[in-house]
Amino acid sequence: MQTQTRIVVVTGAGAGVGRAVAEEFARAGYDVAMLSREPGRLARAAAQLSGYGVRVLAIPTDVADAQAVEAAAARVESELGAIGVWVNVAMATVFAPVSALDARDVERATQVTYLGQVYGTMAALRRMRARNCGTIVNVGSALASRAVPLQSAYCGAKFAVRGFTDALRSEILHDGLDIHLSLIDLPAMNTPQFQWAANRTGKRARPIAPVFQPEVAARAIRFAAEHRRRTLWLGWPTARAIVADLLAPGLVDRYLAKAGYRGQLSDEPRADDAPDNLYAPVPGDFGAHGRFDDEARTTGAPLFTERHVQALKGGMALALIGAALMYARLVRRLGS
Repeated sequence: MQTQTRIVVVTGAGAGVGRAVAEEFARAGYDVAMLSREPGRLARAAAQLSGYGVRVLAIPTDVADAQAVEAAAARVESELGAIGVWVNVAMATVFAPVSALDARDVERATQVTYLGQVYGTMAALRRMRARNCGTIVNVGSALASRAVPLQSAYCGAKFAVRGFTDALRSEILHDGLDIHLSLIDLPAMNTPQFQWAANRTGKRARPIAPVFQPEVAARAIRFAAEHRRRTLWLGWPTARAIVADLLAPGLVDRYLAKAGYRGQLSDEPRADDAPDNLYAPVPGDFGAHGRFDDEARTTGAPLFTERHVQALKGGMALALIGAALMYARLVRRLGS
């Protein structure tokens, strides 16, 4: 086994969480390869990150193109060296009820958000297997366990990411490889996606509160990569959404039928000429943050690793057993 290098690849690194992740690793002394579609924004971000005294390689890449992702991985290893960490962040979505979706919209959102992570993982794994070392971090969402209305394409893709990641983890264990695979589930983040995501609702989209700054996610992702965490739920909102759906999915369905619409749409109409990045990148000097700085939280998001998650599930199981026993006693009393 070789020692893992401090070379990281980040997809979706031109803006949003990916941009914050790239900077987090650069600040920690990693050489960074940044993959994203918009060349100008990517080049500007790379120039900024080079100020940390690390090597930065910007590679314009559409992660929905498997050959392009493979070529990018080959270029990273040729110009920077062996990839130690690969972080799959890139995503695309469309805000719309299913009745307003076009099949092509769903296909494209799935290609970027799900297949983009698959292609990135495969490119990284192909190289890490040869060295028997490395870390892959897939970025999930609270919406990978509890879907919400108006984001069916995105939720479906994130559910698929979770299934793919779990399947691969078992394969890695079967093969006895010293390659680590993490899945990080995020809460609502203040990123530019709410300015440029495809939108068929007629209203401007917004994240469901509470909202966190992308740097909070970036710190969690580096923590998971460096401490070999299997699973990480970021923040109380993520834990609440997942646990609530396990305990009372029908109740959550009804709650989201109302709050899920209201919480994702502002009262402002969406302009007819608003940017849309589903099929092509939106040019401009976007950074990690979106337009919700005034409400986004910079700290205070607990990290629920697999150890905490198991404790939560254990507590839930005990609570359910206790409720079942109380119900059985009540039935017996009523029948006597």
